[in-house]
Amino acid sequence: MVVLQLRFLLVPFLTSIMGAAQYMMQDAALMNYIDRRFLSLEKRLEKCNQDILDYVEEFRDFSKMVLSRLAQLNSYKAEVKSEVENLLTRIERAQRDIDYFGSVTHSNTCIEVHEDLVKQQLFEEAETKKKLKLMLNASCDHMLARIKSLKIFKKTGDKHGSWMKDPGKKHAKIYLLNGSVNNVILEFANIMTFMESNHMLKAHKVTLPFPWQGTGHIIYQGFLFYHRYGSLNEIIKFNIQKRNIADQMLLPGAGRIPAYQLSPPTKIDLAVDEQGLWAIHAEPETEGNIVITKINHITMAVEHTWDTSCNSKDAEAAFMACNTLYVVYNFPSGGTSRIQCVYDVLDAVNTYEIPVLHFPKRQGSHSTIHYNPKEKQLFAWGDGSQIIYKVHTKQK
Repeated sequence: MVVLQLRFLLVPFLTSIMGAAQYMMQDAALMNYIDRRFLSLEKRLEKCNQDILDYVEEFRDFSKMVLSRLAQLNSYKAEVKSEVENLLTRIERAQRDIDYFGSVTHSNTCIEVHEDLVKQQLFEEAETKKKLKLMLNASCDHMLARIKSLKIFKKTGDKHGSWMKDPGKKHAKIYLLNGSVNNVILEFANIMTFMESNHMLKAHKVTLPFPWQGTGHIIYQGFLFYHRYGSLNEIIKFNIQKRNIADQMLLPGAGRIPAYQLSPPTKIDLAVDEQGLWAIHAEPETEGNIVITKINHITMAVEHTWDTSCNSKDAEAAFMACNTLYVVYNFPSGGTSRIQCVYDVLDAVNTYEIPVLHFPKRQGSHSTIHYNPKEKQLFAWGDGSQIIYKVHTKQK
């Protein structure tokens, strides 16, 4: 009897225990399931974060590429604009030639038109020459007769470079621009300071915002005019005293080939004479012949351009003096430099009667030659040497 009572008591007790154990197993399974779901969500969130980081990095790279392309497009835009302006000028010249040839026929009426056209052209050329004589000082009537002597003041710097005085200022400062690509001007108080053995310690350094290209820069009226490195034909006007860019311009047609075959770093050579600022360069369309352009140094505007008969082949340098271009030639291996092509913009010189002018007492080459109209001397850079040539002039 007692055994039966115990059995009846144990059965509900065991049943309740088994039920509790079953609920605990179910709870454990549920917790395990929830834990797995959380782990899955964490992995997805981690992947999402990584995808966002990758996207941000990719977007940064894309932004850098776009900014770089935009900078290139701005550069190309300036170059294309220059090319288009040059092309328009040449189209106008070609159109005038086409109109001229189209007017030539066998009829008498057309012959009369042709004669009138020639008269009109001659009249326009005469008017143009009058304007040029007014713009340029026609009283500048001397020309080089010979190069008398030279003096080597120092040998310092690279093979390519230039040195000069400012002919538009009264001070005696010497400026040294070393190398064909650089952005530091060395300024010396005078020629004696420059010639001292410790001259570098006494030099005043002027740093440019952009480096120069070649050796064709010039200092005039307190400004440095130079061809900006990395550009096709951008000329910068830099105020030396204020240390800032005063103006800039694009020189149409220039910068595609060297101005002189024997001085390939120089694509644009700037020069100064009694009339002010000039630019000298060569163009493929002229078969390498040299082109000279008169520039207003105040407004940085082109005043007139001349296509010369002087070729850039075997040329190493050139300079302007009294409205006249003098081109210096040499041998590719180096030798005696000589002037054997002269071009006067006002046709005041019969270039065929000018003898070849040789540079005295020196074998080598020049990377730059600049005429100083104030002192009537040539400042030259020859294989790292700073040279001054004295010249003798005569009436044109």
